[in-house]
Amino acid sequence: MFVQIIYINMSSKTRKITGWVLTGLLAAVFIFSAAMKLSGSKEAIEGAAAIGISPSNYKIIAGVEILAILLFIIPRTGVLGTLLLAAYLGGAIATHLEHQQSALAPIIIQSLLWITACVRFPEIYERIAGMNINR
Repeated sequence: MFVQIIYINMSSKTRKITGWVLTGLLAAVFIFSAAMKLSGSKEAIEGAAAIGISPSNYKIIAGVEILAILLFIIPRTGVLGTLLLAAYLGGAIATHLEHQQSALAPIIIQSLLWITACVRFPEIYERIAGMNINR
């Protein structure tokens, strides 16, 4: 209910600015993550090995991250990007839990993703909140 009151009271301009700021933050997180995977740094390789992922597969995962965040950034494909990023983060959460690692970071990023998606794409918010809003 509280989120609905805040969302409804936001002006269109405020929603747009907030959505793009949050999108930029998410883009930075995913681009940094993909860059670490593509760099082949010692930390990235050790992290991948700890969960049983080969370096070549790690680079494919980085490609998926980049593709998904690009789709999320582009307004026309943003909803598709949201779904791909949500699926990716769901896999990250499951992988962390499977290997007895903290899943807090992917859970926080997943939450931020859905908040951003609801701000940027009113159709997602309407479905989740179960109400119509004026765009």
